[in-house]
Amino acid sequence: MSETAGTNMTLDVTIRAMIASRGARGRLVRLGPVLDQILANHGYPPVLEKLLAEALALTALLGSLLKDPNGQLTMQAQTESGIVDLLVCDYKAGELRGYIRHDPVRLAEAPADPTLFSLFGKGYLAITFDQPASDERYQGVVPLEGESLAQAAESFFAQSEQIPSVVRLATEKTETGWIAGGIMFQHLPEGEEGRDRLHTKLDHPDWPHVAILAGSVKDSELADPALPLDNLLWRLFHEEDEVRTFEPVALVKGCRCNADYIASVISRFPESERAEMVGDDGMIRVDCAFCATSFPIAPDHVAK
Repeated sequence: MSETAGTNMTLDVTIRAMIASRGARGRLVRLGPVLDQILANHGYPPVLEKLLAEALALTALLGSLLKDPNGQLTMQAQTESGIVDLLVCDYKAGELRGYIRHDPVRLAEAPADPTLFSLFGKGYLAITFDQPASDERYQGVVPLEGESLAQAAESFFAQSEQIPSVVRLATEKTETGWIAGGIMFQHLPEGEEGRDRLHTKLDHPDWPHVAILAGSVKDSELADPALPLDNLLWRLFHEEDEVRTFEPVALVKGCRCNADYIASVISRFPESERAEMVGDDGMIRVDCAFCATSFPIAPDHVAK
């Protein structure tokens, strides 16, 4: 197994791996302080903090599939009259953000450990890959099915891209904050690496071997803040001739809203509409759902 050095390999990082002889690619992620930074302003109950932590780990795994360094991955789970009616996360250049919209009254009436279906009911999962360098945009939409977000992601790749995949996610609330870890391995018979849609053979003899090993990972390993991800990869695949790892990517909280940007957006509205936006305090207030922050913008400071 090749070595990867120079970056903390335990928290707030994702790494890519390739098992060329088996025609498989993999990703591993573990989040720590970044989760607490994202969750800090929202005040979600623990069950929703856990859900968003899992969703952000999955988003980091999916975002690492992007070939374009300026590309963006957006994952959206939307439902019809669910307790959670909207969950949105996105990834861009190692920056993560996400939020949940829900019905607090119905959530309070739900079981202490609700299933994915009891939270979402009937819904769909949409995953969008935007790659501006090649002017490519691809979106896949599948029913939100399974007992977990990991199973929903496996269903997405099987139905939307015909790529056999193993996805595992785990979370833990510790004394210092939330930890979320994840692993994803996919079957690419040609050994190709990238975001291109690939048609694969479901009966490839090497894939069950990789799937069994990747699927054997324990929740305690994924959520262990003291276990470097490259060591975890070694535990799972140490009998392989070569497991190639790539430079890890550090993950940070990233919300792209700021007062200047919001003012520039407001400036595009006609003056009459901008006047209607002004509140009783004389300010135009814009709320960001991602960072749960309200931005007061003075009308005189809106760019012309």
